[in-house]
Amino acid sequence: MRIGFIGLGNMGGGMAANLVKAGHDVRAFDLSAAALDRAKVAGCTLAASAAGAAAGVDAVVTMLPAGKHVSAIYADAVFDALAADTLLLDCSTIDIATARTVGAAAATRGFPMVDAPVSGGIAAANAGTLTFMVGGSADAFARAEPILGCMGKVVVRAGDAGAGQAAKICNNMLLGASMVATAEAFVLAQKLGLDAQTFFDISSKASGQCWSMTSYCPVPGPVPAAPSNRGYDGGFAAALMLKDLKLAVEAAQSVGASVPMGAQAEALFQMFAGLGGEAKDFSAIVTMLDGSWRG
Repeated sequence: MRIGFIGLGNMGGGMAANLVKAGHDVRAFDLSAAALDRAKVAGCTLAASAAGAAAGVDAVVTMLPAGKHVSAIYADAVFDALAADTLLLDCSTIDIATARTVGAAAATRGFPMVDAPVSGGIAAANAGTLTFMVGGSADAFARAEPILGCMGKVVVRAGDAGAGQAAKICNNMLLGASMVATAEAFVLAQKLGLDAQTFFDISSKASGQCWSMTSYCPVPGPVPAAPSNRGYDGGFAAALMLKDLKLAVEAAQSVGASVPMGAQAEALFQMFAGLGGEAKDFSAIVTMLDGSWRG
């Protein structure tokens, strides 16, 4: 299958490479020359523009920073370049309203489209083990699922247009709040005289067990693969967690939902970003809570 791929950043680069590994002809575009160089090494054919990546392909995948970028790239470049019935897959994490607006614009032009944000981070993008939460019609999902399956291990249809984004921001609001609570628990345990490994050994097998502890422990030691063991570099940047929490709180306000824990997590990550922590993994918020942050 010929697939256009637009957006080759930390996540998109690995995703495009996995499509090549699965045997697809990937035509890639990004504004970054370095990202294009990596895509070429991975086996992608380079396009000179977003429109060039979208022309003459069977499907287009976009992985972009924010809703304004998604809206602009489709309106200004992609829609006019597409062949009839080209499948569109937006894997960016953006606001629900924009996802629905772009999806409706695609439908008006006769292009099936899904919003398919991801969970799993850079390592999962490179390994092809992402989780995709998908919004769109049943027919569009049926066409998109085999493509998404080349880049992930779990592909779930959440509902119609925008439902993928809704699932993603709810999931990441829970993740952000649980990471703050996990970090607070480790800080309190340490100040009460408990060894971090000892506390982990107890809580990871008790009612406090959660993904933020057992898979992504915010303190060094208990989970060797966690970013906490490499200076909180790599992983899922605090700036991206803040973006997702903002999207969740804005969505909650738009429907009158009460999310006090989500709002507090947003405030704390905003504070951490203000201290210079935005490029560190989001689990590094523990260093702000324990007073060791020296950004």
